[in-house]
Parts: sequence; C-alpha cells; structure tokens
Amino acid sequence: MISSNELGILDISTVLPVPSSSEIQRLSPAAFAYLGDAVYELYIRRRCLLPPKRSEIYHQQVVSQVRAETQASHLRSLMPHLSESEHEFLKRGRNAALNRPKRLDPEIYQNATSLEALIGYLYLTDPNRLFELLEFLSFE
Repeated sequence: MISSNELGILDISTVLPVPSSSEIQRLSPAAFAYLGDAVYELYIRRRCLLPPKRSEIYHQQVVSQVRAETQASHLRSLMPHLSESEHEFLKRGRNAALNRPKRLDPEIYQNATSLEALIGYLYLTDPNRLFELLEFLSFE
C-alpha cells in the first residue's frame, strides 16, 4: 500500500527503492541534477493539473516552468530560505553544469543545474524539506 505523510508527500520507499545513505554519498552532483530534473518536472506537472485543461495548455505551462531561465529565477527566490548546508550543496551542484546549450548564459545554466541537484538530493534525503522549499516558489 502506498502511504503519505501529513503533508501529503508520498512515501517513496513504498513505490521506489530508496538508496542507502552510503549509496547516496557516492552519487555525483550530475546524478543528483539528473534525478532532480525529473522530480522538478513531475512536481510542475502535478501543480498544473488543476483546473483541467487541454494537453497543449498543460505542455505550455510545464515548458515555461522547466526552462533553465525559470529554474534560475526560482533558485534566486529560494536563496533566503536555504540552510547553510543547502547553500554548500548548491556549490557542488554548480559543478554538474558542464554541457550547457549554446543559447544559455553559463551562469543561468549553472544556477538551474544547482537547483536540480539540490532537488535530487533532498528528494532522496529529506522529502519533507524538499516539499517545504517547493512551496515557496510562485508559479504564474
């Protein structure tokens, strides 16, 4: 049975295998960013579901939120809410931003990638904190 906590966050251990803390420590910033990219997009897709709309509208809304420019903006808005250890993790995440698209400013891509890395890390280590941070973001 799939369970959730009082915040409505799914207990991922009932759906997906959760890596051990030693396995998590072995993951690279790029691996966290890879996971964070998927988690962030799923979170955005879930937020866009209501009110119901046509699939092309869903797509437009999601694409506007998962763009590197929007993610970098979201990171700036989260900065005052991050702990010291989360700030430190962002520095590691910046190093994962290696193959940026030519259209993007390097700093924007680094910030977007570090946000994705933080999301991936918190998804595995502290889903409640991840949910708390995502709730600070404004989606328009």
